[in-house]
Amino acid sequence: MSSDSKKHLSGKTAKKIRNNENNGSTKAKWVYWVFILAFGLSVFFSFISETVMDRVNIVVSIFLLLIIIAIGILFDIIGIAVTSASETPFHAMAADKVPGGREAVKLIRNADIVSNFCNDVVGDICGIVSGAAGAAIVIKAIILAKSINETILSILMAGIISTLTIGGKAIGKGIAIKNSKKVVHGVALFLNLLKKRLGIDFFSEWQW
Repeated sequence: MSSDSKKHLSGKTAKKIRNNENNGSTKAKWVYWVFILAFGLSVFFSFISETVMDRVNIVVSIFLLLIIIAIGILFDIIGIAVTSASETPFHAMAADKVPGGREAVKLIRNADIVSNFCNDVVGDICGIVSGAAGAAIVIKAIILAKSINETILSILMAGIISTLTIGGKAIGKGIAIKNSKKVVHGVALFLNLLKKRLGIDFFSEWQW
């Protein structure tokens, strides 16, 4: 093997080591931030849920509950789409400077982080908040109609929330896998728009 070939291989090896070190650093930062995000989002959603639920009627409360469930399903779709999408078609888009192409590549390369945030952090928070919202609706219903059995109504509400959440995520998984490219590109376009219009870059914080 020539000296040039050896230098080329050693350069590639060094680059690979640097990339692995950067990935390890990114993952370490994410573990730190996930605790902050989980706490912050939990407090935010719980505060909004508790505050709003006390001030609106039962119909609006049910509508808000459906929105919370829908948010959980939507983020579950995003998390699955990112993990199942192929990175290859987005390289051409990034090279041609198509809006969202660069962001899509970064999303897929950090699929574990994106999936953890969408499926675990947001998904679990929505599950907890939807349960609290369901309990608030039960209390409102009992106040309006005192003849309603609290135990039966609570069981029914829990069943409805679970059915909508599980059923919605089951349907969403099929959508995410079949349309992974469209879903990822849609999220990438949204992130690209946030960066251009508001200067918010979700990738810079962890140097993705």
